[in-house]
Amino acid sequence: MGERRVCSVSFRRDAESSERGARLALRGLRVAAKRGLWGVGRMLELFDATKTYTQGRRTVSAVRGVSLRVNTGEFVTIMGPSGSGKSTLMHLMGALDTPSSGRAVFQGQDLQAMSDRQRSILRRDRIGFVFQAFNLLPTLTAAENVALPLLLGRGGRRAALARAAECLDKVGLAHRAEHFPDELSGGEMQRVAVARALVADPDAVLCDEPTGNLDTANSRDILTLLSKLPEPGKRAVVMVTHDPAGATYGTRLVKIRDGLVEADEAVRR
Repeated sequence: MGERRVCSVSFRRDAESSERGARLALRGLRVAAKRGLWGVGRMLELFDATKTYTQGRRTVSAVRGVSLRVNTGEFVTIMGPSGSGKSTLMHLMGALDTPSSGRAVFQGQDLQAMSDRQRSILRRDRIGFVFQAFNLLPTLTAAENVALPLLLGRGGRRAALARAAECLDKVGLAHRAEHFPDELSGGEMQRVAVARALVADPDAVLCDEPTGNLDTANSRDILTLLSKLPEPGKRAVVMVTHDPAGATYGTRLVKIRDGLVEADEAVRR
């Protein structure tokens, strides 16, 4: 294997004034959430949300008037067949996209009312993401991949790597911190991705088919790990899947078909 080029991440001494304002606004949201100023336990909400796309001459309605609420401490699984709109729904809840109509709300604030920078900082600091494809940078070690959201913010490298080490230990990979992605198994790479999602101590963790590239044993390990993440009064987890077995690890199951909620029920264990 050839010699590796280690990327160094630089960051500004002072944040731009617009970023400072965005961070202060988001901090205010978190304080208000703790004080229960807009409803006990509310984390993510959709109000009659729609999302349409134009494909050539066609208009595709991916989400069609969905209203949904996720509270703190919940592990909500969104399940549906391919093309049902479940990933689009998660993107709306995670500020990766905005509704064509209706509203998407995070801790009481309408995401469409926020600027692009505010949504970007929200995603970086308050929401952790886990995707099917891992999305690890090949030139960074496991620890550096986990620390990346902090390195892109205003924290120092030493503190960021120390926090990354804590998160890797939490997912059982402390001994793999200095390994690169191509030295890890698929299950280990997804554990690194989960650690990265937790590094900023987020209020919500959103997972899009997190076990789609894993075998049965590793899938079970990742789902067990995700099921331990929700915290009453603090953190919610939302997972998109097409796997009925994976849905049993959550506390609530939302079934979606053709862009509409078909069922919303508690999971019986």
